Amino acid sequence: MPHFTPFQWLLAIIAAMGIGVAKSGFSGVSLLHVLIFANLFTARDSTGVVLPMLIVGDICAVFIFRRHARWEHIRRLLPPAAVGVIIGAFLVRWLSEAQFRPVIGAVILTLTALQLLRLSRPQLFEHVPHRLWFAWTMGLAAGITTMLANAAGPIAALYLLAISLPKFELVGTNAWLFFVLNCFKAPFSVFLGLIHPNTLLLNAALIPAILCGLFAGRWLVTRIPQRLFDTLLLVFAGLAAVRMLGIFRPYF
Repeated sequence: MPHFTPFQWLLAIIAAMGIGVAKSGFSGVSLLHVLIFANLFTARDSTGVVLPMLIVGDICAVFIFRRHARWEHIRRLLPPAAVGVIIGAFLVRWLSEAQFRPVIGAVILTLTALQLLRLSRPQLFEHVPHRLWFAWTMGLAAGITTMLANAAGPIAALYLLAISLPKFELVGTNAWLFFVLNCFKAPFSVFLGLIHPNTLLLNAALIPAILCGLFAGRWLVTRIPQRLFDTLLLVFAGLAAVRMLGIFRPYF
């Protein structure tokens, strides 16, 4: 169990709640926990800390949205995503911490820009052809990104929006996709030493926060415009990603 200050515990609880909120349908929140845990731990180690909590959130999301999944799209994305995870595992092994932190920052900044583009110009993603090359491109990108930074939610959302899935089918398909993908990733993270007993103790302590976030997300979905909510969080994520790239250093 890490020796956190009270403020660091507060940040960890907020990040864990963010996982639950993201799994309930607010995909823009998915970058929040990546940024917080990358600052509480090293950027590399944070990927192993977050993964078991994501699986807990996936299990809850699958239970809630299990009837809405579109398995034909899951089957199409999983093979390239699995290849991407293997590529990402090699990158995690080869990159040093000094290289890893800016890589995660660059990944998050790119995904933030894509999400903002999707929110401001949704028509750009409405008429992408249902081609195999598109599924493989997005699947590979999702697999590499999820192994490097546990931040592939925006990529999967872009693909599922491009094929015009309704809201609940999108969430259900996304839930099953990432449940299978995150379980596939887990042995790689154990082998790389990113998941170990100390990280699992922290995960167990934060499970109540994940569940609270899941229920809070379900409540928020019906009351807060998702466009505004995602935009504000993405602006924050973009600023934090720029900080991880070392472009500026705040005074606090």
